[in-house]
Amino acid sequence: MYTYDPAPFREWFERDFTYLAGFRRTVRRFGRRTAVVDPATGDRHTYADLAAQVDALAAGLLDAGVRPGDVVAYQLFNTADFARLYLATQAAGAVGAPVNFRLAAGEVAHVLDDSGPRVFVYDTELAGTARDALGIAAHRPELLVAAGGGEPLPGSVRIGELARPGEVPPEPARTTYDETTRLYTSGTTGMPKGVPLNSLVEVFSAHDVLMHFPLGPGDLTLNMTPWFHRGGLYAGGPNPAFYVGAGVVPLRAFDPDRVLDLVAEHGITYLVGAPTNLEMLSHAQAGRARDLSSLRGVVTMGAPLEREACLRYQELLTPRIFNGYGTTETFWNTFLRPDDLPGHAGTTGRACTDDDVRVVRIDDSGRADPDDPAARDGQEIGEVVVRSPKGGYAYTGGADPGKFAGGWVRLGDLATWDADEFVTVVGRKDDMLVSGGENVHPAQVEEALNQHPGIADSLVVGVPDARWGRRVVAYVVRADPGLTADDCDRHCRAHPMLADFKRPRGYRFVDELPRNATGKKIHYKAVAQAADDDAGGLFETVTTRPEGTPR
Repeated sequence: MYTYDPAPFREWFERDFTYLAGFRRTVRRFGRRTAVVDPATGDRHTYADLAAQVDALAAGLLDAGVRPGDVVAYQLFNTADFARLYLATQAAGAVGAPVNFRLAAGEVAHVLDDSGPRVFVYDTELAGTARDALGIAAHRPELLVAAGGGEPLPGSVRIGELARPGEVPPEPARTTYDETTRLYTSGTTGMPKGVPLNSLVEVFSAHDVLMHFPLGPGDLTLNMTPWFHRGGLYAGGPNPAFYVGAGVVPLRAFDPDRVLDLVAEHGITYLVGAPTNLEMLSHAQAGRARDLSSLRGVVTMGAPLEREACLRYQELLTPRIFNGYGTTETFWNTFLRPDDLPGHAGTTGRACTDDDVRVVRIDDSGRADPDDPAARDGQEIGEVVVRSPKGGYAYTGGADPGKFAGGWVRLGDLATWDADEFVTVVGRKDDMLVSGGENVHPAQVEEALNQHPGIADSLVVGVPDARWGRRVVAYVVRADPGLTADDCDRHCRAHPMLADFKRPRGYRFVDELPRNATGKKIHYKAVAQAADDDAGGLFETVTTRPEGTPR
């Protein structure tokens, strides 16, 4: 009797089903198609061009002593060099580690010490930060490589000098389970953590975008967010594009007018960015209309999409608006599709095709149990947990049992879900504050505040209070220069979805809010500042309060 032997399939799958093999297939199929349109230089690179550039750079890395599993860290803007390095590190069998170009020197030093790169590539515009970081870090990379036209640090080689034109490196002896890319979290809860991703994660991440946009050969994408984070590199960035044969437009710095001009000039089919990007695009398009008929979709991520904003973007940009939700550790895990809008605006959508997403109850110890789901009633708040083939499932310091357990990843986000499994995030588990024994979720209060026409954005935290434990206060960015604390308070008192104990008792008006690289508000940074501001009397208090409410 025949007995199936999975060994031949397993051998092929583990050895050959790699992201790099997918890129090589794309080059063979679409060698004459455009892979990169570089607006900085006006150059267009075909897939054949890109493959030759990648091989030359990989050969240079090998000649410089890079060996399988070595880390190559690169702190670059969205440029053609970034795109080439993403592929060249894999072609050399190394681990590519993009570094946030917005980090301070001490934070870059932390990444260098954590990742221990053999090679560190930096943009010359960031030479000062790189110099200071290298002075702080205990680890010293063996090779410094400068990209860009500025003055390099002493001892650096230019990236063009590193390349070996015409050379083809040997195929790396790496499996699908070996680490290919190491991303660092954006620091919503503290110092960046390294998230190792293997080649299968690369492939499944690409597949996710191919399915959900859908993205195909001939598409041209522009991701307006930095490629150093998960949503930049993997959501319409180099990862899915180079796997399927689409083109990318690297944009060094976001400018809404420039983006819209590039769409009209090059026929870009997908734009990807944070809600703040879309807001600026809509204002720029309203001020000077461009031909955006080539767009097949605009994808936003990093924050929920409010109904009024969604309707405006659909009118001014394209009817096909998407919203993705996820983390560095797991990519995106729920997706809000054009058919879901505007009815489900404000939610993060439903689970992606290959993912399991649940909202689960949190026990008395603070642990979220994946086998104890919250009621699917849109009311009960629990923690979001996901199980995904796109997940890293560990940090460079090892698996965190509080984060990763039994194939599930606890995201730390608090949410509700409804009977159709649409997930609505209400805040961070670690952002939640307790005032007078009642739980207050800042995101819920911020959503209510932001519905006031005079408020552009807000951030809510708690400050120490002798009577109530924590007192709710808000930082507010004005849309109306004449907005007062009393205006905000009247709005909150009248809001039908805001309990009185959640109402801010003090306001400070600011020009901007603290955000991480993906555009998410960083509440933990505001907590300490708020305590100091409160002690200094900088929060404006409202003039009238009902008896018994916290001052």
